[in-house]
Amino acid sequence: MAAPAFSALIVGGTGAVGRQVLKELLANPQILRVSEYGRRVTSSVDLPSTINPPGKLTQRVVNFDKIQEEGLRDGKFDLVVITLGTTRGNAGSWDNFVKIDREYVLATAAAARVPGLKQKIIYCSSFGAGSDKLLPYAKSKGLTEEGIAKVGYDDTIIFRPGFLTERGGNESRILEGIFRFFTGILSHFSPHVEIKTSEVAKGMIQAALKGSSGLPPEAEVFTAGGKGDVPLYHVVGNKGNIAIAKEQS
Repeated sequence: MAAPAFSALIVGGTGAVGRQVLKELLANPQILRVSEYGRRVTSSVDLPSTINPPGKLTQRVVNFDKIQEEGLRDGKFDLVVITLGTTRGNAGSWDNFVKIDREYVLATAAAARVPGLKQKIIYCSSFGAGSDKLLPYAKSKGLTEEGIAKVGYDDTIIFRPGFLTERGGNESRILEGIFRFFTGILSHFSPHVEIKTSEVAKGMIQAALKGSSGLPPEAEVFTAGGKGDVPLYHVVGNKGNIAIAKEQS
């Protein structure tokens, strides 16, 4: 029996994780059509020299303030992968952070949802996320997760990676360097404190292809939500992400 074929939308493909996710999408033979939407898209010089089949990738710059008018439903994507995000520093203010990191993400998830079509959504959140958390960043990520669950995809899978290594680009910062020093020390006691961006991407794409029910026991997938109007959704922690990535390698 031939493996099922999928179409995929990635939003946030120019970020640290997004770059790796786009690479995995383009390399996977099960994914026949990839669309990259964002405030900017990946430069041709950063794309693989050969994309098979030709025409597999389409790219489009969109206005997230008017994302409902951008025709995302027209793509009828089987898989919606969102790696869009920012930091408080890059956003310039907390309000801008919430707008980009939460509001744009939720609006995109809703805009890509096609009623009656079986779809999965995979979102890259953060370690420690939770709507009940006191830290604003963790709380915001948790609210984003719950908001995505409310959109009503057939399978909602959230990844909560630990500290990201091998970011690439110009994302090295002094504070991150200091934090990386301590997580490097902690990693000698536990292999699940940090994770490579490439491992996050591999895990996300395998989850997208297999669905939450097809992930290995080692992934230790657990459910969240189920309170009030928030449906249950599936969460993959850092340890599980590493396990899925290793299985795929």
